[in-house]
Amino acid sequence: MFKKNIIKYATAILLGVLIFASDFLDTNIFNFDEKNFAVWFVLSILCFASGWYINKTLGWHKGGKIVFSVIIAVTIVSIFMITFFSGYFNANEILTENLILYSLRNITLGAMGFFGMAIQEVINNRKDTQILTEKVELLERESEISKKEVQLIIKEANLNAEKIINDAEAKAKNLILKKERIEKELKEFIQTERELIKRYEEK
Repeated sequence: MFKKNIIKYATAILLGVLIFASDFLDTNIFNFDEKNFAVWFVLSILCFASGWYINKTLGWHKGGKIVFSVIIAVTIVSIFMITFFSGYFNANEILTENLILYSLRNITLGAMGFFGMAIQEVINNRKDTQILTEKVELLERESEISKKEVQLIIKEANLNAEKIINDAEAKAKNLILKKERIEKELKEFIQTERELIKRYEEK
């Protein structure tokens, strides 16, 4: 756990070191002259990569605060360094303009860190959006399947209900026919009995 935290915050420290290192590009330590653009490009790429990793490990909100704090801290340290060692940084003449220039350097590289964070966040959000879209599509398909199943169940229930009603009607008709037949037979039987009684009385 502790090692993971060190790695997470080490990237922010590396970003601070890269931004601070840009202050020394035109000094005797790092004097690249015509290759300055290539060095700036490499520094920018490294700051971009640091921002990318910070966003990946610490997240947009926490990582953003850390990167912002690093930029402010490095800029303040750079201003103090340039003010007290103005001769070393070739800032003897017009110190204010040089301070603004060095500050802009730091802010530019810090902005590259933020750019790396933003790109990583956009890619993350795009992946999340794609996953959510796929989930929604899957749920819609499941919903359609469920609707079809419900419709089939309703149709089957209707058919069963019609069958039950038809069977009940058929049984009712059979019972009515039986009743009518029994009544008819009873009437015939009673009529026959009457005729027999009448014949018996006449004898």
